[in-house]
Amino acid sequence: MTYEGYSVIRVSVDEGVARVVIDNPPVNLFDLALYADMVRVSYEMATDPNVRVVVLSSAVPGFFIAHFDVSLILQMPHDMPVPRELHDFDRMCENFRTMPKATIAVIEGRCGGGGNELALACDVRIALRGGAVFNQPEVALGIVPGAGGTVRLPRLIGRNRAMEVILGSDDVDADTAADWGMVNRSLGADELWPFVDRLAGRIAKFPPEAVASAKAAVLRSDGDLKPDLLTESGEFNRLLGTPRAQEAMRNFMERGGQTVAGESRLGELAAEI
Repeated sequence: MTYEGYSVIRVSVDEGVARVVIDNPPVNLFDLALYADMVRVSYEMATDPNVRVVVLSSAVPGFFIAHFDVSLILQMPHDMPVPRELHDFDRMCENFRTMPKATIAVIEGRCGGGGNELALACDVRIALRGGAVFNQPEVALGIVPGAGGTVRLPRLIGRNRAMEVILGSDDVDADTAADWGMVNRSLGADELWPFVDRLAGRIAKFPPEAVASAKAAVLRSDGDLKPDLLTESGEFNRLLGTPRAQEAMRNFMERGGQTVAGESRLGELAAEI
């Protein structure tokens, strides 16, 4: 399979390891271009027999993915019903969670909102110590995470810590994320890529049927996520048109949201809107 025609990602495959590099400066915003690319590549990776491991990373210094584009959220209809089927963002995340091959997110910068929800859907997350920062800012914006944040975080880090992350809308550093189990490891700059490359290379050499079967067996412990994802989406839709949410999202944009300066202090910014 040839991976061409993407707008803001680069894809290469070598010896079974697919590298998806996100390059949407200045902050790797999850805008329409990145959204379309990631939905597409999630399906292509899932069905390509030559891919055994998928590694997601960023080419933009300081950012993995900031979050979903708040200007687009402000344009969404305010009367959307509770969905009966998963929306494309949920399906994209589920593709990375359930594809019969390993998925690894390498987080070297800020990872917020929908970007963190994508990372949470991956099998393994490796964070750069002193560089990676995690945040679910949605409650500060008057809404809720809309693509699995409230569903996957409690399963990973427990109810109490998930409450702190989601309700607090504050920054979580790489070492804390590793201590809590939000990421597998927090590694220094000299350790991170050697570890990732070794892990990806090892898995890619193992019998793919065994990898797929083992992953499916582990995922059974998650249970059926679909009902919870649909409920979460319904709450997102319900809150979207409330006056307080609209005001908070506009304040966020006016105070520097989606700029390098604003996103670099997202935890503080969330408390100001």
